[in-house]
Amino acid sequence: MWKDFKAFIMRGNVVDLAVGVIIGAAFGAIVKSLVDDVVMPPIGLITGGLDFSNKFFVLKPGKDGLTDYNTVAAAHTAGATTINYGVFINNIVSFLIVAFCVFLLVRAVAKLHLDAATLAPPPPPPNTKACPFCATQIPIPATRCPNCTSQLSPA
Repeated sequence: MWKDFKAFIMRGNVVDLAVGVIIGAAFGAIVKSLVDDVVMPPIGLITGGLDFSNKFFVLKPGKDGLTDYNTVAAAHTAGATTINYGVFINNIVSFLIVAFCVFLLVRAVAKLHLDAATLAPPPPPPNTKACPFCATQIPIPATRCPNCTSQLSPA
């Protein structure tokens, strides 16, 4: 059983998938930081100082009976049930950034494939032709087939 597991893990696809997941998680952390620390503060400034990460509705008051809390953390500490729509907005922005980055990556890879195809040398012109009598391949300038000795028209 250990041998089978080891063979499964060492297959190329599993290792590639593991690397992809690890890189994806790291990329997700970078995008989250980009959204939370770079994109959302200017949007909050434009919208009059809104902090989207602390936008929420209180569905059920906490143990203290209050329905007005300054932060999501304060509401959760008090035991209130909330809908955190600001966090949802942040996640939508994160998704759009990731989707755009993936689009750029796919486009770049497609361009690389296209460039590789255009850089490939064209196939060389054929230097043989088929004898019309015996179908043997013969040089293009030949006037007589070496196989069947038929007279050929000039090329």
